[in-house]
Amino acid sequence: MRTSAGWAVRGAAAVLTAGGLAHTLWTGVAEPAAALAFATLITVGELARRDHPAEDRRPAPLGSAGALAYALLGQDAGQPTHHGVLQTVAVVVAAALAGTVPHIARGHAPALDHVARRVLAVAFAAACFQPLYGSGRLTQWIGQGPSLVLFLVLLLGLTALCDAVLAAALAGARTGWRFGPLLRDELRAQLGIGSAICATGVVMALGVAVAGLWALPVFSVPLLLTQLSFHRVDAVRTTYRQTITSLARATEIAGCTAPGHSRRVAALSRAVGRDLGLSERELTVLEYAALMHDIGQLSLVDPVPGGATAELPPDEARRIAGLGGEVARRTGVPAEVAVIVERQADPYRRQPVAARIVRAVNAYDDLAGDGRHPAGSLSALERLRLGTGHDYQPEVVESLARVLARGGRGRVVPVPPG
Repeated sequence: MRTSAGWAVRGAAAVLTAGGLAHTLWTGVAEPAAALAFATLITVGELARRDHPAEDRRPAPLGSAGALAYALLGQDAGQPTHHGVLQTVAVVVAAALAGTVPHIARGHAPALDHVARRVLAVAFAAACFQPLYGSGRLTQWIGQGPSLVLFLVLLLGLTALCDAVLAAALAGARTGWRFGPLLRDELRAQLGIGSAICATGVVMALGVAVAGLWALPVFSVPLLLTQLSFHRVDAVRTTYRQTITSLARATEIAGCTAPGHSRRVAALSRAVGRDLGLSERELTVLEYAALMHDIGQLSLVDPVPGGATAELPPDEARRIAGLGGEVARRTGVPAEVAVIVERQADPYRRQPVAARIVRAVNAYDDLAGDGRHPAGSLSALERLRLGTGHDYQPEVVESLARVLARGGRGRVVPVPPG
């Protein structure tokens, strides 16, 4: 069902794209100067985007704002426009493809899901605005003053909601994650850069309607600077995550844990957290805690055999977890991360959700070894199920089983019923 939803979204975008291009080639380009100006803006926005758009909900904010502005363009310096819905789609697609050529040359192909979202969101906005404005009914009903601005803001709010639904549907089809949490994260993301994109799109459309195409570069500068600032913030976050990953590797370098253990626990914990519906911020905190969950072993005089803490006596496991929490606090990570690290060995009823996840996933990895043999994975899951009375939350263990059954570690594990 989820896969079919993804194909339906991509298919609808492909049909709209083909129809828009065919219509524009057959009838010619209306208002070519405006089409060229907006196409140039969208192309510049695509050129300014990151090379890895799959990791970003808004890969080209300037291009998105320009596309929405063209969809809502009713006048150019006081003169009515007649480009319509299909030409809007054609110009947006052609400009977006032109802007992706340099990225393709560097070996970074465009994310088709982002293109599909862009096409459908722009088509939705244009379909709601262009027929009403072109027929004169919109002006007759609400006029040209503040009521028109309010209408455009509400329309872009609906467009943002449409885009969030499409993004959640495509992500669910791609990953198998639940639609509800995905939609919630997409809606939260719309409150950030999404709000700036919508506001800039409205201002661009109204500015061009009054002052002409010269308004485009003026209103593009603030969003372009915002986009560059987001890129710098993202670079800082990437560096911070790399620092935490390096700290986590210290236990492997010191011989306290098996190679790759912390990275496996972090990746699987994030997948389980996603399955349980944690937000993006909660997933980030969970990932950091999972990376650092064994850092307390650096304080031990005698290392734990094999680095496996799952089968230690409860008091010893809690002592090591407490040491880990102290080390984590000294590294400057968020306080929530240190709390999760130090409480991972507590009985699950006294743990926060993230600590329950880290404890179960860490135990699974300790018990399953490198995870190459399905029999070891099955045995580890059965051990976890037997411990759900005190040590592991049943919901977390079953979520772990679902993730593994979907191939959460790069393979499909046959999970027994029960």
